[in-house]
Amino acid sequence: MNPVAINFGPFHVRWYGIIIASAVLIAVWLSMREAKRQGLNEDVLYNMILWAIPIAIISARIYYVIFQWKYYAQHLGEIIAIWDGGIAIYGALLGAGVFIYFYCKHHNLSIWQIFDIAAPTVIMAQGIGRWGNFMNQEAFGAVTSLSFLQQLHLPRFIIQQMLIDGLYRQPTFLYESIWDLTGFALLMIMRHSDKLFKRGEIFLAYVMWYSFGRFFTEGMRTDSLMLGTFRISQILSIILFFGALFVLLYRRKNDKKLVWYNC
Repeated sequence: MNPVAINFGPFHVRWYGIIIASAVLIAVWLSMREAKRQGLNEDVLYNMILWAIPIAIISARIYYVIFQWKYYAQHLGEIIAIWDGGIAIYGALLGAGVFIYFYCKHHNLSIWQIFDIAAPTVIMAQGIGRWGNFMNQEAFGAVTSLSFLQQLHLPRFIIQQMLIDGLYRQPTFLYESIWDLTGFALLMIMRHSDKLFKRGEIFLAYVMWYSFGRFFTEGMRTDSLMLGTFRISQILSIILFFGALFVLLYRRKNDKKLVWYNC
């Protein structure tokens, strides 16, 4: 499949960018609907989003370049070429998360409330965004066989796109996409269940769900960012999963002022 959607002379619009941008727009739309339902100031939130999105993109690229510096040190001109792929979602989440934390502090917004609103839509955007990797033929797994892919009952276009350099590959992008979109559906259903989540726990549940699935899909990939012999994303997944679990249990036990999520 052609990764370029539209050509404007020397300029190319890639499916990767279209898919990522579409995922972000849907996430913003859904988040703003929930924020409005909860009575938050839309102008303040739109201003936050206008800053958070470019910060997330820049952070995602910086994160990727840092752990691929051996290559980019010899190809400095390619550092800004995010249209060819090479952004790390953990970098985006960390960068945007830090910014949103300080933004909420400055504007006297509830940090946990904002994170709760954003969490389901963020994992939805991550699930959609993996199809950008599909178009670029990246984020794939080990060599496999045509018969294995056919046994998964995958559409033909996915099987054909997993034929990379003459070898069929595990569609790890698809595994993670399904995991993320399942998490989105569950969080959207459960956050409107009475007396299930307290404030901040939707976000913590998102962190645990995503990091748990990412640990396993990352272990199947062949293009992981590495720190020595360890996969960076697996290390972060372990830290985030147990960190979120600890915070959830600690808050439940020690913070008696926690309120139930407003359904």
